[in-house]
Amino acid sequence: MAHRIIQPQGWAMAKGYANGMLSETGTLYVGGQIGWDENQVFRSHDFIGQMEQALRNVMAVVEAAGGKAEHLVRLTWYVTDKREYLARQAEVGQAYRRVLGRHFPAMTMVVVAGLVEDEALVEIEATAEIPQASTLGS
Repeated sequence: MAHRIIQPQGWAMAKGYANGMLSETGTLYVGGQIGWDENQVFRSHDFIGQMEQALRNVMAVVEAAGGKAEHLVRLTWYVTDKREYLARQAEVGQAYRRVLGRHFPAMTMVVVAGLVEDEALVEIEATAEIPQASTLGS
């Protein structure tokens, strides 16, 4: 079974991993996305800003594979500060809807002591099912 690496156009190359892997069956696995931009620069040091950017990064990989938000079937969130996440639920919801609308796939939230990138406050990985028509000719 062949898999195709998914790399959004204009993004700095990932070091030692793939941003996305698309299977022949249309399953897209999106590696953990953090709150930096396409040049791997943090524009925000705030939880909500990083969370929204991480979701935008997830969507950039999904769209590069030919998908849309409604094709997401799973999100796993890794957050470094449970209290901040809980205290800012209204802002979390607003930022989420700005990026993904009202599509709510299966989700898991994990609180972690830290992430590999010291400035990262959240990391989000995803799985999407891209319709077969989008994977033809890959």
